[in-house]
Amino acid sequence: MILSMTGYGQANKHFGGKNYRIEIKSLNGKLTDIRFRTTLNLKDKELELRSLITEKGMRGKFEVNLVMESSSGAEEYFFNKDLMKLYYNELSKFAEDQQIDKGDIIQSIIRLPNIVQLTEGELPQDEWNAILEMSKEALDNLNNFRYEEGKMLESDILEKSNNISDLLEKIAPFETERIDNLRERIRKNLVQFLSKENVDENRFEQEIIFYLEKLDINEEKVRLAQHCKYFEEEVKKTNILKGKKLSFITQEMGREINTLGAKAQHSEIQQIVVQMKDDLEKVKEQVLNIL
Repeated sequence: MILSMTGYGQANKHFGGKNYRIEIKSLNGKLTDIRFRTTLNLKDKELELRSLITEKGMRGKFEVNLVMESSSGAEEYFFNKDLMKLYYNELSKFAEDQQIDKGDIIQSIIRLPNIVQLTEGELPQDEWNAILEMSKEALDNLNNFRYEEGKMLESDILEKSNNISDLLEKIAPFETERIDNLRERIRKNLVQFLSKENVDENRFEQEIIFYLEKLDINEEKVRLAQHCKYFEEEVKKTNILKGKKLSFITQEMGREINTLGAKAQHSEIQQIVVQMKDDLEKVKEQVLNIL
């Protein structure tokens, strides 16, 4: 089972004459990074909400938008004027320096974080509990979205991994030809520089064996096949957090493919290696988005 790091979840809650809405969007990231945008005065409760998102969201970049609308319209808002002045001065100076039209700066500033704030104090505990329940629902929806995305990712990376395994089997028919070509090329060079009469056949065979052992690709083929099999096994495991491990496996696959290419000494085998690299790069790109 695979979960994508890309997802979206939202939930609504009506409590105490107020309508709450939370939207959570996640993107891929190596660590957990949570950014809030809210008009509520969360204070220390933000830490509790961050902990919940870390627990249920696990890993990735999260953008959280939490808003409240009163059914009666009785809540009071205020503009953070000091922050508005700071934004205005910075944006005006930037527009003058770049010689661009200031446009409607005020409308832009109002949309920036923490400009519009509620005047009410700390949230009552029962109201906060309702917000937490709503947040859990949104995170469940987020993970359901991730699961559906993950099914498509799984299908794609397994297809590419299987392609690499299939390409590996296509190398075998060229191996005998590869060895014969190497032998002939070395013999031709020796004859060219020493003449046929001066070539010691026994010594030549010894050198050929030594040279071919250095260019033997059997170990690389065996290890690459094992890595492909291990990759598929890890993808199909039931544990959720596997993106980093899959990334490590693809690095090992890349090392073996690169060594195959360096030792190939055969045009058809090198073409197969190029196709392997192409599929592996696509796998690596997808693995970056796996939880």
